[in-house]
Amino acid sequence: MTTDKTSTAVVNPEAAKGADTVVDPRLLVREQGLAGYLTEFKRKMRGGDLGSIPVIIGLIIICVVFQSLNSEFLSAKNVSDIAVTMVATGMMAVGIIFVLLLGEIDLSVGSVSGVAGAVVAVLSVTHGMNEWLAILVAILSGAVMGAVHGFFFARIGAPAFAVTLAGLLFWLGFMLQLLGDTGTINLDSDGVVGSLTTYYFSDVAAAYGLAAVAVIGYFLSAFLDTRRREAAGIPARPLVDIVVRTVVLAVFAFGAAFMFNQYRGLPLALVLFLIVLVGTDFVLRRTSYGRKIFALGGSVEASRRAGINVTAIRVSVFSIAGTFAAIGGLFWASKIAAANQGSGAGDLLMNVIAAAVIGGTSLFGGRGRTWNALLGVMVIVSIQYGLALEGIATPINYMITGAVLLVTVVIDSITRKTQKTAGRA
Repeated sequence: MTTDKTSTAVVNPEAAKGADTVVDPRLLVREQGLAGYLTEFKRKMRGGDLGSIPVIIGLIIICVVFQSLNSEFLSAKNVSDIAVTMVATGMMAVGIIFVLLLGEIDLSVGSVSGVAGAVVAVLSVTHGMNEWLAILVAILSGAVMGAVHGFFFARIGAPAFAVTLAGLLFWLGFMLQLLGDTGTINLDSDGVVGSLTTYYFSDVAAAYGLAAVAVIGYFLSAFLDTRRREAAGIPARPLVDIVVRTVVLAVFAFGAAFMFNQYRGLPLALVLFLIVLVGTDFVLRRTSYGRKIFALGGSVEASRRAGINVTAIRVSVFSIAGTFAAIGGLFWASKIAAANQGSGAGDLLMNVIAAAVIGGTSLFGGRGRTWNALLGVMVIVSIQYGLALEGIATPINYMITGAVLLVTVVIDSITRKTQKTAGRA
């Protein structure tokens, strides 16, 4: 038997026949150019690796349909309103994504968000506490509530579904107790919490400056990553690939900046949301902690044998979900300038979970990115605003959102089966 430098195992030719060979797309682009991209794209489609393609296509269809029905849908005001409204749900979806990566669920985030809004209102308005300190207490409260759920799940061994369902009911009652007999505490619309969704950077340089920072930051990150890979002797994206991606990002970033500047300017809420997305994406993809979360989502037993502290990771993930639920609750309180008995109720929980799943995070664990929260919540809020412009009743909104979620879950299930068939899962 002969061997060469690239051989690592003896492969049965019959077993390998028809197998879906995995080729690094960076090598294909370098060697074949556009043809390489098409080859890799076809291979991914055969293997069920759809990525964000379905949700992006869905967003395009939503925009085309609603814009054809009402020219105001893509107006500067409507786009700005969508951007601000989606932040509260999006923040909470970021936390849910961490939990979904473990293959678990958290049903308590709606109630936790309501408690956070109530804590801020009671401390800052009723008791006169400094608003910044009240915000800190509210966020820490969310982290503690999430850690409690994580403790019962990870340490005691109770199912996450049951634990967080109990949390949903308990924290809902706790919120009502905090708000007292009146049930509503109004917030200062000019205060810190009130400004979260009402403040806009009116200077046109702010929106264009953020777009420039995003584009330059992406280019430098991709370029430096390529240099490191080349220095290590592993496949790296060619410069032309990075430039094309940067140009596409620039078109969307500066296009959005232009739209915002046609109305009131760059929304503070969107800036904070983007900062959170960048930070959490870095944690998940560039740190050992993030890799441990993905490992747990793939196989708990394998992770335990690899030396990962399963209990600590699980507790921390549920604490993160509680933290972002609290942050989302502050944005909801800002949106209505109050904390009331309806906070965290209604369809909020379902929208949060739907945003994460529709954006591309798998319900089965091990696959997803925090940027999925942005894509998913854009779909949901765009549908809501588009139907509102047409004067369509809320029940239809629920049915359409439910149908979109069902389609997404079906696609996720089919994708997993296809990947297993192709030997990639």
